[in-house]
Amino acid sequence: MESEQLFNRGSSRNSYNSIASASSDDELLDGAGVIMDFHTTEDDNLLDGDTSSGTNYTMTNGGNISSSTHLLDLLDEPIPGVGTYDDFHTIDWVREKCKDRERHRKINSKKKESAWEFTKSLYDAWSGWLVVTLTGLASGALAGLIDIAADWMNDLKEGVCLSALWFNHEQCCWGSNETTFEERDKCPQWNTWAELVLGQAEGPGSYILNYIMYIYWALTFAFLAVCLVKVFAPYACGSGIPEIKTILSGFIIRGYLGKWTLMIKTVTLVLAVASGLSLGKEGPLVHVACCCGNIFSYLFPKYSKNEAKKREVLSAASAAGVSVAFGAPIGGVLFSLEEVSYYFPLKTLWRSFFAALVAAFTLRSINPFGNSRLVLFYVEFHSPWHLLELVPFIMLGIFGGLWGAFFIRTNIAWCRRRKTTKLGHYPVLEVLVVTAVTAILAFPNDYTRISTSELISELFNDCGLLDSSKLCDYVSLNSSKSSNELPDRPANQNVYTALWQLALALIFKVLITVVTFGMKVPSGLFIPSMAVGAIAGRLLGVGMEQLAYYHHDWVIFKGWCSPGADCITPGLYAMVGAAACLGGVTRMTVSLVVIMFELTGGLEYIVPLMAAAMTSKWVADAIGREGIYDAHIRLNGYPFLEAKEEFGHKTLAMDVMRPRRNDPPLTVLTQDSMKVEDVETLISETTYSGFPVVVSHESQRLVGFVLRRDLVISIENARKRQDGIVSTSNIYFTEYIPPLPPTSPATLKLRGIMDLSPFTVTDHTPMEIVVDIFRKLGLRQCLVTHNGRLLGIITKKDILKHMAQMANRDPDSILFN
Repeated sequence: MESEQLFNRGSSRNSYNSIASASSDDELLDGAGVIMDFHTTEDDNLLDGDTSSGTNYTMTNGGNISSSTHLLDLLDEPIPGVGTYDDFHTIDWVREKCKDRERHRKINSKKKESAWEFTKSLYDAWSGWLVVTLTGLASGALAGLIDIAADWMNDLKEGVCLSALWFNHEQCCWGSNETTFEERDKCPQWNTWAELVLGQAEGPGSYILNYIMYIYWALTFAFLAVCLVKVFAPYACGSGIPEIKTILSGFIIRGYLGKWTLMIKTVTLVLAVASGLSLGKEGPLVHVACCCGNIFSYLFPKYSKNEAKKREVLSAASAAGVSVAFGAPIGGVLFSLEEVSYYFPLKTLWRSFFAALVAAFTLRSINPFGNSRLVLFYVEFHSPWHLLELVPFIMLGIFGGLWGAFFIRTNIAWCRRRKTTKLGHYPVLEVLVVTAVTAILAFPNDYTRISTSELISELFNDCGLLDSSKLCDYVSLNSSKSSNELPDRPANQNVYTALWQLALALIFKVLITVVTFGMKVPSGLFIPSMAVGAIAGRLLGVGMEQLAYYHHDWVIFKGWCSPGADCITPGLYAMVGAAACLGGVTRMTVSLVVIMFELTGGLEYIVPLMAAAMTSKWVADAIGREGIYDAHIRLNGYPFLEAKEEFGHKTLAMDVMRPRRNDPPLTVLTQDSMKVEDVETLISETTYSGFPVVVSHESQRLVGFVLRRDLVISIENARKRQDGIVSTSNIYFTEYIPPLPPTSPATLKLRGIMDLSPFTVTDHTPMEIVVDIFRKLGLRQCLVTHNGRLLGIITKKDILKHMAQMANRDPDSILFN
């Protein structure tokens, strides 16, 4: 399975039938557990290579110049499709960077010729800033739209605003003069479904009707979401971050960042969040932002015609996605650098920062939550933390690491079961069953009935005099201090009731998130992971608070927690727990701490966050080295060469290269002794991605390397556009063609599509060096020689298979090139 999904779209559809039949990836890709539909769509051009650039071919009829003069006009004309890539294949970073340098030299050489050329050079220089500006504007606008729509639809499960149907619960009661302080969420304008149907708000009948309507709306939203994904955009499911990481490493997945995916992901993300499933919108917002970046990049030839340059825009777009997801522009830039980007030059860092800034500014202008903040759970803490509190903070870090390792193992096992059993054949039924179970179990508990973002907001909250939450129902004590500096107080009965409900919510969230992530709807993992940690942190924080109140004379509390002092902030524990659990699942460190810091706006809490994040990473890494996104990349068989993973084995290039011992010899092309029919037969009988070109079969002296796609497109183009090209025509990869008799058929010169400087290593090169070369240069393949003679080839897929074999994993799990 060396080369699947050949040019079966675009300008190269009319290929040899034998080649098209060699594809088998249609059954293989299962992004985030979804069986993908690879039929041609309008998005096929997206994330495809440059369909207008290429190199030249020339044809001559021996030395008879007069017979080929009509061909000379085509020498400078590019062949459509040459220089592009097949679907589910990796780009050649070196070739793309060379193309960009050549384009830049050409622009610089012409800019002094005229004012128009100078204007074009300025447009080219500023196109990078323009595309990230457009991406930031679109990302912020879509994030605001998603936030507003999700809030309204989430409240629709409980009731409706009669005075203005488009208002959610909070907006409905803003202008009411009949709202009391104790019941600020109740107003005559807002009616629950029981009040509308039965005319009463309380009683068993009202509770049952509200329960039924809650389940009905949840099932309706989930059904619409999964049907839209299945019918219109299978790529819109899941988080999208594993695929974004793979695409940024150089992999081609056509349509994954297309306009249909963007439209359906935006709509279904609102539906999925409103259905009450244990998922978040933060991860999918990165996918949405990258779709915007990919689409806008097609407005600028600098990016549309170069896959490597396009990935710089996608890196900036992913920063914008996290910026609007958490209201953390700097955290978004660091997330792109630490978690998703494969190639991140300094110029991309600046543009990522600018894209995150524009996206955050746009979202702030929309103000979707009506609180002048970018996120629903923005909090501010006023009490300092004490050194001894690092112990419970580290305990939360240990819990986060254990939760992360548990979640990754169980979720991957569940997703693998989904892929290998009949469960994966019924995506709609699976989503409806999980939604029904979630709604039935969530409604009775006040802390699971509300949206997960509202739950996190309440758990982060630092209780003041104006809070009416059960978690803030402490025994009132006479105090002259302000509401921001309330002393630690004994808990009332409502607090203990809330703690029991939170404990049940914790068990519920831990179990239901395992089966929810990876279903056929847009599903992020940030918010559910933060919710698990925030619940655990709040439980520990209230416990520490009560312990300090009743036992302030203990040694651990003496000296810093005197009676009447505000010693413990339970909301801070919730925030540290949220960071720990999110870090345990994703293995983020620096970007995670900065995101949490930007959420709270407090510099003094960086040390607790750092301690929890590092502890969770160490604990999780001790159990399993992979984060959730890397685990899903490996589950789906994507060719992602992790830069953080060390290669510590003492194998050589000759141990990994193909052909192996007892295998047939390496399939090669000769530079001047093959006919068109020989090459077409070779292509139809093999599935290799490319072919080395040698002087002769006897010498095996290496000349260059030619890609299968370029070879086929060039031959097809020559047959269509030129006279005299027949099956017996000779193919030359040499610079000069020897004189031939006038009666011989026209010859085809394909030196222009050949890579004259392919990367080579000797057969005794340690694989540790070979792996480093592939990682740092982004190679697709490397040729192996001995004393200048070609011995074999090593592809990226071969390296990944070898690494899997060395780690006692199934090497056949690597599906793509």
